[in-house]
Amino acid sequence: MSSSLASVSTIEESGDTSPQQKQSKKPKYSRFTQQELPACKPLLTPGIVIGIFALIAVVFIPIGLASLSASESVVEVVDRYDADCVPSDMQGRELDFIQNSSINKTCTRRLIIPKTMKSPVHIYYELDNFYQNHRRYVKSRSDKQLLNPSKEDETKICAPEGNTPDGKPIVPCGLIAWSLFNDTYTFSVNSKTIQVNKKNIAWASDRSHKFSKDVYPKNFQKGALIGGGKLNESIPLSEQEDLIVWMRTAALPTFRKLYGRIEEDLLANEEITVVIDNNYNTYSFGGKKKLVLSTASWIGGKNNFLGVAYLTVGGLCLSLALGFIILYLFKPRTLGDPSYLSWNRNPSTSAD
Repeated sequence: MSSSLASVSTIEESGDTSPQQKQSKKPKYSRFTQQELPACKPLLTPGIVIGIFALIAVVFIPIGLASLSASESVVEVVDRYDADCVPSDMQGRELDFIQNSSINKTCTRRLIIPKTMKSPVHIYYELDNFYQNHRRYVKSRSDKQLLNPSKEDETKICAPEGNTPDGKPIVPCGLIAWSLFNDTYTFSVNSKTIQVNKKNIAWASDRSHKFSKDVYPKNFQKGALIGGGKLNESIPLSEQEDLIVWMRTAALPTFRKLYGRIEEDLLANEEITVVIDNNYNTYSFGGKKKLVLSTASWIGGKNNFLGVAYLTVGGLCLSLALGFIILYLFKPRTLGDPSYLSWNRNPSTSAD
């Protein structure tokens, strides 16, 4: 017994171990590490490749044609008015015109409806060269303030439109709200006023979850420099839908925002008289303003991009399918034996 203990002690001191006691540094074999688990490994034969391209073409081309057809069915009237609504004696001095509050900004436009527009007819205003996606502009708002009346002092991120000169909080604060679009439109046909429905023009999720019914405008547009429209202080923010629409910032410098809806048909060749209050200052940054009347289809407004994209991809796949068919018929290649592929051979079940 004592000799055995002595021998073990001698081995431990010398650092020698038996082969059974040595642990191999070679990784343990597994089908996962060797990528031998069952997997889909299709053989891309000429028939399969041609079939895939043909299937994509068969699916995409009809969708593209349907999308283009729906887009073409949309009737749209676009009228740019920012230049024409400047009086002739103020041409070249547009900035002086828009900043002078003593000058009447009313402008009358006449639009001819090219085709019958079925209700509802959507009214949009379109702005060009207006970068609502600018980082400082997008961040200049207080979501806590918009949701909670007790958080009206949360205006730190709204500078320079966070507080009045005497330190009172502005509700809603920030540059987005401060620059609210404030042109207005009045429509009539044969001296008969057309009613514009401005209810439910904003996203329901915005009205319910981003703007509180208990928060009211306060100290808004009371500074020396007025940025845009004013708000009724007796109406909660959740019901100020023009503001809600405006504060969902656009991703591109040219964008449209919903102004309202006309809930009656507009007949072909009918002349619509539009009285515009041209108040919004796009002249200082070279922007453009347009009034848009548009119907809608199952894909939304007039937009040919989706249909063209589907037709382009479908046409390209059809061309490739036909090209591969011609090559396969007139210049075939001998296929290799798939039994030589590594995954078709019996994988080893143990490490070497």
